[in-house]
Amino acid sequence: MRFPIPTQRTELMSLLDESRRLRSVYQALLARESDGDSAHDLAHLIRVGLWTARILGDENQTESAIAAALLHDLVNVPKNHPDRAKASQFSAEAASPILTEAEFANVDEITTAIRQHSFSRGEKPESALGKALQDADRLEALGSIGIMRTYSTGVRMGTRYFHPEDPWGHNRPLDDSAFSLDHFFIKLLRLPDTMNTAAGREEAMQRLKPMHAFIDSLERELGDSR
Repeated sequence: MRFPIPTQRTELMSLLDESRRLRSVYQALLARESDGDSAHDLAHLIRVGLWTARILGDENQTESAIAAALLHDLVNVPKNHPDRAKASQFSAEAASPILTEAEFANVDEITTAIRQHSFSRGEKPESALGKALQDADRLEALGSIGIMRTYSTGVRMGTRYFHPEDPWGHNRPLDDSAFSLDHFFIKLLRLPDTMNTAAGREEAMQRLKPMHAFIDSLERELGDSR
């Protein structure tokens, strides 16, 4: 069944009511307990759903795009856990019975997209759905939201904001397991080059702007030139 591609959160939320399949997936998601991680909460899933549908741009796949996004972090393994690279595989396995119960005809396609989307897994998605999901999830690491997620995740991992004596890493190797600011230079600012789609790259470049502004402001406030 064709559904219009949502461009606003309110439109996506309406689709969760209109689509029987999406309603079933959403209700299954709500029944699960949250671990309190703001970087991977329900609001994150909704945003990824919105952008997966927008990047994919196929009204015949709107339901699949949103379902994949809602379930892509079904099993959230902490970033510093040894099984982190397996999180998307665990999520795909957990998503399969939910999608089957919701009567999706393309369960394998959706679960494959979920399994292949993860940055930690280092896999390139095969399908257009998988590419859109991966791009949409990576967009969450950029922009104003990306800044907030970087530091909220850093708190959960026990990292400091930045190295107190050498914040820019002039005389030390960068280490984002110890300093959140280092994560910008190790990973985040490079993400636009990893996007699969033109739409993903375009949005990623837009989201770099507030991140560069943040770094510029921090440089002024610290009085320490990078």
